[in-house]
Amino acid sequence: MTAAVRILFVILAVLLLVPGWTGKVRLDLLPAHPGVTAYRVDLDPRDPARRHVGRLTYLGGVQLVGSDPAFGGYSALRVEGHRFTLLSDGGTILRFTMGADWHPRDVTGANVPTGPGTGWEKRDRDTESMASDGHHAWVGFERVNQIWRYESDMKRGAGFVAPSAMAKWSENGGPESLVRLADGRFVVISERSHTPPQWWPGSNESRLATRDSLIFAGDPVNAPPPQRFSIVEQGRYDISDAAVLPDGDLLLLNRVFELPFHFVTRVTRVRARDVEPGVIATPTTVATIGTPLIGENFEGLAITREGLSTILWMVSDDNQSVLQRTLLLKFRLNRD
Repeated sequence: MTAAVRILFVILAVLLLVPGWTGKVRLDLLPAHPGVTAYRVDLDPRDPARRHVGRLTYLGGVQLVGSDPAFGGYSALRVEGHRFTLLSDGGTILRFTMGADWHPRDVTGANVPTGPGTGWEKRDRDTESMASDGHHAWVGFERVNQIWRYESDMKRGAGFVAPSAMAKWSENGGPESLVRLADGRFVVISERSHTPPQWWPGSNESRLATRDSLIFAGDPVNAPPPQRFSIVEQGRYDISDAAVLPDGDLLLLNRVFELPFHFVTRVTRVRARDVEPGVIATPTTVATIGTPLIGENFEGLAITREGLSTILWMVSDDNQSVLQRTLLLKFRLNRD
């Protein structure tokens, strides 16, 4: 075999063994047992005793630091008792348990097994939102604007849908929020796309303050086409996640980037009665977390119960940048 033939053979082998190879380095995958360390953080770095902001009481938080290149970028969060599941915008899954000492234990890593494309590039695994019913997990993929269903352990895919109602959502502003309501309906909210003109009764200026929102009658993979409602947002905030409260209201996580380099987070509430087709929902503000309080790119929200208390958990997407942090914060929602 000549040298030229050997080179040709190697090229053909690469093309056969690496489907969809484009010459780009493969997306980093999270190992089965990644190293993670936690460091406590204060709500107000200048006043460690501060605990209250708006209608929230700060119960503590940590900065998570990982030793693996695939660590970070967390955009969705699930909390069940002391068990945490963090899903990144690169399709990696970080799981651990954590108690009152704020020390992660039983840390495991995994990667979304199937999805759009080959999974070779990050754009194939841009997972931004997650919902669960205990039997299945649903994940929203940005850029392709699809929803994929997996078994609850997320080791196997079980179907997907690319709703036509989401087809024109912006490439970097797709299904950032995905929530399963207590009655089995699902709500999907675009991060940046506005209600389409044909569905908006007001002026175009007022339409540009909305976020396009969809209601599926059931499992999005099998349900009929969704129906629309609109959420009116204030200022330049984008909706980065949502979760359902025990009374059926939606809690929204909103954030905006401000110069020189600071994120402001706003938590807002949509009444359950406004989560209906054709409704224009105007959220009320629960809390605004801005300077001098801790600031980051918070994109994941989860709600749990501790006795009679409603607990909010928030995780930030560090964009795998040395300039940002992965923060996991805990708040109590104070009663009206």
